[in-house]
Amino acid sequence: MDQQPQLYLIAPAMMAASELGPRLISVLDAHPVACLRLPGAGDEAELGRIADIARDIAHDRDVAVVITDHVALAQRHGLDGVHLSQGSRGVRHARKELGADAIVGAYCGASRHDGMNAGEAGADYVSFGPCGTTALAHGEPAPLDLFQWWSEVIEVPVVAEGALDAALIRALWPLADFIAIGPEIWSASDPAEALSALWP
Repeated sequence: MDQQPQLYLIAPAMMAASELGPRLISVLDAHPVACLRLPGAGDEAELGRIADIARDIAHDRDVAVVITDHVALAQRHGLDGVHLSQGSRGVRHARKELGADAIVGAYCGASRHDGMNAGEAGADYVSFGPCGTTALAHGEPAPLDLFQWWSEVIEVPVVAEGALDAALIRALWPLADFIAIGPEIWSASDPAEALSALWP
């Protein structure tokens, strides 16, 4: 892989739509982001408000927006697609509902097999993680050699996410098409500055 990975931003969960807007603007204006992922769980009315605010901010900056696991909300609020958190399950259904031009991504933990199934089902990208150790994760972290193998063998773009630090990001730099950052920065008083400290 010759080019550097693109930045994939994960919006904070459990943040009110009114708070989210200014924080998103500060990060998106400071860093070139390829894709923004919104949370898909919670009160549907609030998720809709978040979707509308985030879509307008992101689309003004040519940033694609996907939402986690919520095909209907993606359709209703004019988002660019969905991020499926259960691997290859649901990829074909999401594609059928959203159409050929939508983004359909699949999170596959550390499973090469699930990643390949998602790619065969038509996923636009496969996401592996967490890359670092975290008490929140189930199972083992996704190892660097998984990304190495994927980048050499599979053409479907790969996203690295979860428990990232500056050293891990540097190690993943030549192996991943996208590096997803979100929880790593949102607790900082200045998320844009926190991202600058992580991004090579």
